[in-house]
Amino acid sequence: MERKSSGDDIGGERGLLHTWKGYSYSVAPERLLLPGPVLQVALGTRHAVLLVEGGLVYTFGELPWKQSQGTELAKPTLEGALSGQRVVAVAAGSFHSGAVTEDGGVHMWGDNALGQCGLSGLSSVPNPTPVALVDAEAPPPQTVPVLELACGGQHTLALSAQREVWAWGSGCQLGLNAAAFPVWKPQKVEHLAGRCVLQLACGASHSLALVRCLGPQDVHRPLVDKCRQCNQLLYTMTDKEDHVIISDGHYCPPGVELSEDEGRLEAPPPTQGIKMSPSEPLLSSRTSTSNFLAPADGDVPTQDSEMEESVVSDGGPTASDCAPASQSGGGAVLGVKSSLYPDEQAVKEYLKKLSQAEQMAKAAAGAALPPAGRLTPTSSTLNSLVASCASAVGERVASTYEALSLKKMMNYLPRSASPAAGLTGVVGDNTTERVRLEDSMQAKKSSSTGDIREEEAEGLRRRLSLPGLLSQVSPRLLRKACRPRMRAAPLTPPGGAVPETQELFPTLQTEVWSWGHGEHGQLGHGDALDRSQPLCIKSLSSKEVVRLAAGAHHSLALTAQSQVFTWGSNSFGQLGHMESPSTVPRLAKLSEGIRVWDMSAGERHTLLLADGDCFRPIIYYSGQQVKEEADGQELSQQEEGQEEEERPGSYTQQPVLLPFCMDLGYVSNVSAGGQRCVALSDMNVMGFIASLHELASAERRFYCKLCNIKMQIIRPLLELESLGSALGPTATGLLHTLVGRFSLLCHLTGQHAASLTANLRRVRDVSSLLLLDHGSIFLDSYNQYCSAVGNFQVMGGFTALTKPSLDFFGKSPELLKRLSECSEENPTMADLLVALFYLPTRHLHEYARLLLKLVTCFEVCSDDYQRLQDSCSKFEALDLQLKRKRKDADNTFNFWKSFPGKMTDSLRKPGRRLICESSNKALTLQNAGRFSVNWFIVFNDALVHAQGVAPCKNLFSTHHVFPLATLWVEPMPEENPGLHGLKMITPEETFTVLASSPTEKTKWLRCINQAVDRALSGPVQKAEPPAPRTASYTFYKDGRLKEATYEGSWLNGKPDGRGVLKWPDGRMYTGGFKNGLEDGFGEFVASNKTLNKNDQYLGHWKEGKMHGLGTYSYASGEVYDGSFQDSMRHGHGMLRSGKLNSSSPSVFIGRWLQDKKSGYGVFDDITKGEKYMGMWQDHIRQGNGVVVTQFGLYYEGAFKDNKMAGTGILLSEDDTTYEGEFCDDWTLSGKGTLTMANGDYLEGSFGGEWGSGLKVTGSYFKPHPFDGDKEKSRAVKLGRLCVCAEEKWQAVFEECWSQLGCEAAGPREHTKAWENIAAAVTTSRQLLQDSPETLTRSHSRTLEGLEVVPQHEGPITMERYHAIRLYLLKACDTALHPLGRLVETLVAVYRMTYVGVGANHRLLPQAVNEITSYLNRIFQIVRFLFQDLPEEGGLIPEPTTAVRGAPPESPKPGRVVSSSALLLPALLPRLYPPLFTLYALDKEREDDVYWECVLRLNKQPDLALLAFLGVQQKFWPVSFTVAMPAPVEMQQVLSSTKDACFASAVETLQQISTTFTPSDKLQVIQLTFEEITLAVQGLLKQDFLWSMDDLFPVFLYVVLRARIRNLGSEVSLIEDLMDPCVQHGEHGIMFTTLKACYYQIQHEKIT
Repeated sequence: MERKSSGDDIGGERGLLHTWKGYSYSVAPERLLLPGPVLQVALGTRHAVLLVEGGLVYTFGELPWKQSQGTELAKPTLEGALSGQRVVAVAAGSFHSGAVTEDGGVHMWGDNALGQCGLSGLSSVPNPTPVALVDAEAPPPQTVPVLELACGGQHTLALSAQREVWAWGSGCQLGLNAAAFPVWKPQKVEHLAGRCVLQLACGASHSLALVRCLGPQDVHRPLVDKCRQCNQLLYTMTDKEDHVIISDGHYCPPGVELSEDEGRLEAPPPTQGIKMSPSEPLLSSRTSTSNFLAPADGDVPTQDSEMEESVVSDGGPTASDCAPASQSGGGAVLGVKSSLYPDEQAVKEYLKKLSQAEQMAKAAAGAALPPAGRLTPTSSTLNSLVASCASAVGERVASTYEALSLKKMMNYLPRSASPAAGLTGVVGDNTTERVRLEDSMQAKKSSSTGDIREEEAEGLRRRLSLPGLLSQVSPRLLRKACRPRMRAAPLTPPGGAVPETQELFPTLQTEVWSWGHGEHGQLGHGDALDRSQPLCIKSLSSKEVVRLAAGAHHSLALTAQSQVFTWGSNSFGQLGHMESPSTVPRLAKLSEGIRVWDMSAGERHTLLLADGDCFRPIIYYSGQQVKEEADGQELSQQEEGQEEEERPGSYTQQPVLLPFCMDLGYVSNVSAGGQRCVALSDMNVMGFIASLHELASAERRFYCKLCNIKMQIIRPLLELESLGSALGPTATGLLHTLVGRFSLLCHLTGQHAASLTANLRRVRDVSSLLLLDHGSIFLDSYNQYCSAVGNFQVMGGFTALTKPSLDFFGKSPELLKRLSECSEENPTMADLLVALFYLPTRHLHEYARLLLKLVTCFEVCSDDYQRLQDSCSKFEALDLQLKRKRKDADNTFNFWKSFPGKMTDSLRKPGRRLICESSNKALTLQNAGRFSVNWFIVFNDALVHAQGVAPCKNLFSTHHVFPLATLWVEPMPEENPGLHGLKMITPEETFTVLASSPTEKTKWLRCINQAVDRALSGPVQKAEPPAPRTASYTFYKDGRLKEATYEGSWLNGKPDGRGVLKWPDGRMYTGGFKNGLEDGFGEFVASNKTLNKNDQYLGHWKEGKMHGLGTYSYASGEVYDGSFQDSMRHGHGMLRSGKLNSSSPSVFIGRWLQDKKSGYGVFDDITKGEKYMGMWQDHIRQGNGVVVTQFGLYYEGAFKDNKMAGTGILLSEDDTTYEGEFCDDWTLSGKGTLTMANGDYLEGSFGGEWGSGLKVTGSYFKPHPFDGDKEKSRAVKLGRLCVCAEEKWQAVFEECWSQLGCEAAGPREHTKAWENIAAAVTTSRQLLQDSPETLTRSHSRTLEGLEVVPQHEGPITMERYHAIRLYLLKACDTALHPLGRLVETLVAVYRMTYVGVGANHRLLPQAVNEITSYLNRIFQIVRFLFQDLPEEGGLIPEPTTAVRGAPPESPKPGRVVSSSALLLPALLPRLYPPLFTLYALDKEREDDVYWECVLRLNKQPDLALLAFLGVQQKFWPVSFTVAMPAPVEMQQVLSSTKDACFASAVETLQQISTTFTPSDKLQVIQLTFEEITLAVQGLLKQDFLWSMDDLFPVFLYVVLRARIRNLGSEVSLIEDLMDPCVQHGEHGIMFTTLKACYYQIQHEKIT
């Protein structure tokens, strides 16, 4: 090997590799040269594998598997087989190696005799060869990607990307429970399935896994509930007398893999024992009743690690399940009743002694448990166990069982003892006692007297890790266990510091699991037994282990607190301590202040990388010293191994510092293996590496400091019984919050330290620094912590803590002084505690300082520079802010101390801080009385004004608190030179205060404004707080708002904007406010106590009253939807009422006047089956009206006092008519005429109710058959006594006018109307954009078009006329436009009137008149908007095109303007269903006659029908064309052909039923005529002019063949609503032809 002094820097600045063997003063490391920085080193017994930057792998040392080389390789050589693969991790076993590539692939090479390379059929693998991990359980078997490998002597472990463990090779260290070895194919270690494994380590014949404790984040991981090997439950519940033991320590039965020798040791036959649960041990029936030998522990012995040694009465226990029987040590085979304890009395004695020993141990360890609450040692240990189990809520108590288990003692007996000696079991033996005592300290504090708090978080995790089981602990035991003592905040936060940190930060809540050979105690379970399945080392569960390492026969665990636990073989001092037994984890002995952060273990030595007082890494070595011969050759391990062991001084008693480590530069990690040691170091370029090391070192030191404070100060304080009484409930709660925040901060620091350390070991860059990307987590944690300290301080918590602290720490609290780093002379206890709790906040400055150091290592223009700079300034800013916070807390505390009293006590709150106060008379109240005293105190959340009278003993009799969020301060103008006034505005009071001078005034103004601003927006400072703001306030003065709470926007002391107002009686308003009153859109809810339901209003408000459109849902079930004014129903509205509110309520729709029905309205009374359409006054029917009933009765006439009274007309279904006087509903009274359906009539005086016998005094007339004229004059004319169409729905039109901004049309308002339309459309569109789900795309486009105001000035041309028509169609299509809203309302009222009971054919004339009236009134509005539009019937000239030289054309007739042409297309389609129904009812008889005739005539074939109708034969088609794929083909008309002639004309006419407006229907008729003409022209092959005589029969044929069902109704509708200007034109003649056809068909006689 090339020797190089460490100083030379040839291989670059990073990843320099130094190697040496053993330890003595003469050892000097050698430097190995490699082409790039070394990232990772893995050492085998005699070879090394190096991972170099770029994913290259080099090996050196003895490589016997390489065929070409016999000798060892001195120089690192590239593994060519891996070229092209980017390797990310390497591992080395004793004689084999492995590598993991970027994509998670595994490559293995080296010795494979025992399957450790996972390649069957090869005894050795010369070059790296891929090995696949295949998950056969996945539906299609999938390859599992791997994160890291660990290699042992005969086995290999892989950690998959799913954080599960896979194993292959030989031995019980695989954890597979395999039937035979070697295991060639990688298999999953089922026992760890479902858990999150963080790291693996392999010794020569044992395995270690670092596992994340199950927490809330693991709930989604499917936990396996049955063992996949023995198919037994992994979790069991065992019933005891009064409790249940839950166990998760399943262990497979040993029968699976016993060797021949072991096979003889069979378990006793089942008849001899009683089995309590499938997974419980067999206990002899003699002992099964004993409380003590029943497994008292969460992990029942058979499933426990100690399964092999379970006490069995008949037949010996099974030997170690994976080692030959000879290895199992003395005293392994016991005979019948050969227990160490021949009788139960001895057991009790032993247990008693044990619990006393434990208590002594506790006392020695300074465990501060209140003795009063301690369970008595004589009580049943099982019960005490269960009690502790109950109090720790599900905590595992396995280690207790280990401590108590009888079999454990066998292991503690001296190894040399013969079996016989083992059987005598001298309990008093000193070594045994000492071992037992040490073990009870070590084994874990979860025994019955253990510290419950420490285990809380773990208890929670345990609970979560038991799928779906509940530990049913009896209430009696729980009561016994729940000692009356203060409930403390958990000191270890369960689940992680802050929710977000879960995945970002390394976890500290870990467990260490071990399995494999245990003859040297390397498994850490306190015995020398082998384990074929992973078992948790309980004593390490709360130690925050972050890293594991395994030597050949010893194991190491590094904690977040930079301590190293070691266990296993200590024959060369490799454990770093000389204590025994070494079968349980113990701390390596290191000087105070040495913090280890990396470690590695070789065959017989251990390397520790640490930092001490300075942050430069130092290396400690413990273990075998390698002696050098004179010629410099090391003694070979094989030859000299035995001598070494005897020779004293050949190993270290505790870790020793390697003197040369300071020369190596900044070491980033160490590796050990075989006898070799390796260190990787970096040169400190630009100070960057040093800064990274300093940052990590500072964080580790800080974490250790915090942990010390937690363990030595906080925990003992919380344990004190006097604490609750000394502090009182408020301060106790605050202390718990403070301790909780401290724990979170401590935990976060630990996680961060672990993260920084990991960064040092591998990448060493700033990109992964959590301080940069997730700085907010740190900033928030410190901020919250500082607030918690301040709150506790302000409430006098530290003063109250003085007495308990003095009781505990004594008069000279050196420990407190040391930990709090307090520099004062003779500080008080309170000062010390304050200093101690504020200590963590000083670390912010440290962060800023170290980040600034890193900043200087980068170019100013780089991104990293910017990120570091930003983070640095954030931490500096927070540091300053927290110093200010501390000062505020100090001032506030002193203020409360200076002004004690009832008033100030009532004001004292944890979060409240003093800003300034006027006790120096700096502020006075204007116009105050002579003797009144005023005191103003500004806090961070309120202004307090205290008042009193001067001579009074109790100076301040009243005080008022004004919250700052709703305080506005304005300086008064300096009109009066002597007055320096400030005006204070609050929601309910406004007062003026006077300052003593202009400077005082400015000071107070600035001070209050800053306080208000901080209360509103936090630390962001503005010159003065905004006048509009968001805040919550409860009104206290009498009035409408008394005791109501408002939350929302404010402006200068008044609610303004959106907000919520709640009254104590349940009333609540949510919506807009203006100037302190409800204004805009809002919702109001009021509870109705009698009906136990709510009244609810949703709609518009104005000046605190309901005003505008809204919906009011009453508790009674009534719903009013319409206009309001001054919180009353006023204008047009609809009221639905009745029990069947949803399906068929009674409905009133019409005009309201000051909450009463007044004016025209329609009332649909479901209960009576009547509908009233007429005038109302004060809620009753008054004036003219019409009533129709479901039985066909029709009344039209006068109403008075809600009754038919006065002249009226009554018609029944069969046209019997009464015209005359009425006095009540359907009651005739007075003169009248009754006309029968056949024309007979009675004249005279009538009395009685219609339909129940009438009294008549009068004359009977039978008209003469020839008096035709007289008869016609007798027919009753309807419509005279009803409300005329123009008077209906006036409120609806008034509303539209007012929306346009004018109560009545006038020229000046015209532009304002357009502005209002644009505003209405825009606001509606914005409202809809907030809830886009209601807005379709086409709707949105319509609105966009309407926002633009069309051209509405200037002369109207045809082009503009069409533009107006399109605009109106669009406007009427959306309810957000005033016109659209008008149309929508009209459609609603129209349907309301003429649907249901209103579908009475006698109402048809009124329905038609109503539509005409709508058209006229809407047309008025349209003409108001488009002022140049001609009036009804006016002309718009067609544009004329003058051609030069041509004679002047006669002007074309223009377009006639009509309301129906413009508006019917928008209106009629919506009104069509009710209107057409009325037509169909009215024309029912005629249509029936017509239809019968149509059906009859349509039975005829075409030629017969043409002949019958008298169509001239020249118009008969001889053939007609049929559309064919081939050339057009003619088909002959036969005598039997039907529906073939004039087929296209027939089809066209049928479309009349699918159109709505008369103009569209006329268009259809015109097209039909054109089709007929085309057909005839085709026959005659020439132009042709019709005469009516020729045309009529042909058209009649077409009408018949069209088979239009309600042709009469269609004809009537066209006639009634046709544009008057069309009647005399071409369309008019065509329509007359159609009408004539209709009458002709009705009267057609078939001869």
